[in-house]
Parts: sequence; C-alpha cells; structure tokens
Amino acid sequence: MSQSADTVTIASLPSGSVRRRWRLDPHRLVVGGVFVVLALPLVVTLGYALAGHWGASLLPDSLTLKWFLELWTTPRFQAAFVRSLLVAVGALSLSLVLILPVAFLAQTRYPRLDSWMNGLILMPFAVPPVVSSVGLLQLYAGGPLPLVGTPWILIPTYFTIVLPFMYRAIANSLRAIDVVSLMDAARLLGAGPLQAFFLVVLPNIRVGVQIAIFLSFSFLVGEFVFANLLVGTRFETLQVYLNNMRGASGHFTSALVVTLFAFTLVLTWLGNRQSGQDLAKESAS
Repeated sequence: MSQSADTVTIASLPSGSVRRRWRLDPHRLVVGGVFVVLALPLVVTLGYALAGHWGASLLPDSLTLKWFLELWTTPRFQAAFVRSLLVAVGALSLSLVLILPVAFLAQTRYPRLDSWMNGLILMPFAVPPVVSSVGLLQLYAGGPLPLVGTPWILIPTYFTIVLPFMYRAIANSLRAIDVVSLMDAARLLGAGPLQAFFLVVLPNIRVGVQIAIFLSFSFLVGEFVFANLLVGTRFETLQVYLNNMRGASGHFTSALVVTLFAFTLVLTWLGNRQSGQDLAKESAS
C-alpha cells in the first residue's frame, strides 16, 4: 500500500521537479570536495597509526592497536597531557577573571573602552609569536622574576593568545542581550550590581562564554612556538612532546597526532552540543 502511494506521489510531481531533485548540486560538490581534501590526510594518518606494517602496497599488511596502547601507557605522554591541561585551564581561568569584567564594563559604563579593546585584541595577530617569545625571554630570563622555563610564564602568555577570541565572543553576547536594560531592570527589582551580574547577566551569556572557552582551548592545545621557546623540555607539553618524538616510529607519532585530534574534536563536539541544548532551552522558554 505504501509503495503504491509513493508511486502515485512521485508520478503526480512535475517531471522538472524530479529532475531537479536528482540533479547534482554544485555547492554540495564543492563542499564535499573540500571535506575530502581536508579529511584525506587525517584518514591516512589514522591508517598508518593502525598499521602493523605498511610496505610498498597500497593498503597496510595488518591492523593493530599496538601503537595506541604503547602511547597511552607511556608515562612521559601522560605527564605531557596533564601539563597541557593544567596550563590551558589556568590560562582560561585567568582570561575569564580578567576579560569578563572588562567586557561588561565596556558595554555598560565605559563605551570608549570597547574601542580600545578592539585595537588591543589585534596585537596578538600583528606581533608574530617568535618575536613575542624573544621579548619574553629577555624580560623574564633573569631579574626579580625568572619565569623562563617554568609553567608560570605560559599561563599569562597563553592569555594573550586567547584574548581576541574570548573578548569578542563575550562582548557580542553582552551586546545581543541588551545588558544595559537587563541591569536597569534588575536594579529596579532591588538587586545590587554584583547580584544582578551573577544572577541575571551571567546566565544569559552562558552560551557565549562556553563557545569562547572551547574555541580558545582548541587553540591552546595546538600551541607550540611559545611552549617550545619559553619552557621547552623543562615543562614538556603535548606539542613539545610531539616535536621531541619526531625521530621515533612513524606509527607511534601518527597515533599521537590522531589522539590529539580526537581529543580536540570530542571537546569541540561537547561544546557545540551543550551550546545547542542551551539555545534550544532558551528558545523554548
């Protein structure tokens, strides 16, 4: 019965619409081609990480999880993984503590501060990381604050990397909710400035803050120049560990690259999923 109904429905459609349905969309072809070009190196890297031996043949001779098990059971990798997480969490915490009040004040009390911040957030793109690293080495290699070679120099340095993404995402969220009107309404209802900020403004920009955190975290996990020049092997992060292991087995380094990509992909997916759920709840309410 359903098959005959589908036949009648398709037969009732104009022939031009049927041809249009089956016609190849050039936009989809372009997007699909770009996706294939971007995904092909990762697929090959994953295949090499799973290959027991890959000689002159087009496909690997055997598949194994040996290299992933060897990577995940290596104490040096585990230590580098924990160090990267600690530095990233420290930098993101510092960024929220400093950027959130500045963005709030720029949108409510001091509008001229927003124009100053718009110029300041361009500085990380204008100054190359190598130049910044040389300046930090000369400034903190000695003197009263010898921070070079310690993780304490990475946290404020990473703050400068995530400054553009954090500030722009938070400022756009504050501008979208009309924070001035929200603060005025909260104060008319008897709330103090801090109470209005934490109970009214902050829940409304939660999605923007989450997007800023996950976007910034993806950049910090892949950062190499500052970590290698400022601390190096004295505080080995994931990217420094990957650079130091480049002379090891290609299967082992491929497993490391795939693990880093999978970790970043999972965190990004979780952030997008959480943001989507929050947006759906807000629209439903």
